[in-house]
Amino acid sequence: MVTDSQVRRLFAMKNKVKYLYQLADKAGMSVKTARKYLKSGSLPSQCKAIHDWATHPDAFAQDWPWVEDFLKNNTGLESKSLFEALQREYPGKYQDGQLRTFQKRVKQWKALYGPGKEVFFPQIYKPGYWYESDSTMIFKRLLG
Repeated sequence: MVTDSQVRRLFAMKNKVKYLYQLADKAGMSVKTARKYLKSGSLPSQCKAIHDWATHPDAFAQDWPWVEDFLKNNTGLESKSLFEALQREYPGKYQDGQLRTFQKRVKQWKALYGPGKEVFFPQIYKPGYWYESDSTMIFKRLLG
């Protein structure tokens, strides 16, 4: 796999060497690859095709309303427990290898539709900001 920095090095040294095999060797790639990038004039990151289609049909599409009802009623439920319940509800339909896909799907649902996270304000202690004198708390703000 050729990186962008290798191709940039190839472009930068294009006029500094006499033969293509020398140029390819200095850039750390084969002659055929060097010829390809010199001809196209673009970096490897610019040549990648955008993958925006589904590679597999959604295995949980039919039973997702059941899962959503379960998630709405039981907010603290873990996705592995829910997957086991789904396997018990529909025996033989879902394999153990589909657990990770199910976990991603549940995580996405919780992020979009689940309950909000608890607000947390960290306690930051600043030395010398408060001090105690004669068992009486005196609030003192330091200058600076």
